[in-house]
Amino acid sequence: MTRTRAVIFDLWDTVVEFSREHSDAHRAEMIRCLGVDTERFTEVYTRLGPGRETGPLATFFGRVCAELGKDGAAVEELLELRRGYARQALIPREGSIETLTELRRRDLHIGLISACTSDVPEAWPETELAPLFDATVFSCEVGFSKPDPRIYALACDRLGVEASEAVFVGDGANDELAGAERAGMRAVLILRPHQDEPYWKEAHGWGPRIHALPELLDLV
Repeated sequence: MTRTRAVIFDLWDTVVEFSREHSDAHRAEMIRCLGVDTERFTEVYTRLGPGRETGPLATFFGRVCAELGKDGAAVEELLELRRGYARQALIPREGSIETLTELRRRDLHIGLISACTSDVPEAWPETELAPLFDATVFSCEVGFSKPDPRIYALACDRLGVEASEAVFVGDGANDELAGAERAGMRAVLILRPHQDEPYWKEAHGWGPRIHALPELLDLV
């Protein structure tokens, strides 16, 4: 087996715990800010949503506001709300800091691949996690997302390793685990504590799997 030289992580529900309650509250706040009907906002936001993670968030919000009859000031308000959401949401998952610190002590390269909107890389440098990563790839900055093989290749290139030398860890969204293995990496599924299977059907039955990040230390 090829020696592992790098570990590349997904962001949401991997090194950061995604809170549906927090996300729903943020969406409700955007709706209140715009003063529009919830169903109308949801329809427009959902219909225009594809692609919002592969380009500037301002462009996406501009399209949403245009359809809802709102002006540029509304776009700026939404962007500010989103920045606040990202700052509050990017809290390390339990065990993240300790696991990343130990991986670095073992001289492993640490990378991140995230399918995210542009508020995330804006807030990322302020987080406790940022100093522990050697390279990051945010879909909104590079213009493509998981499971596109280019995003895995780019992460490996930025870390200076071959795909066969890297392990990818994620919760299974966006077919990311199979995508990582198609790219030549070894993929590990991470679940929430007491979760039997991931939310994403394409990752059901995946192995190896862990329920807490420190468990990863026995696999690399």
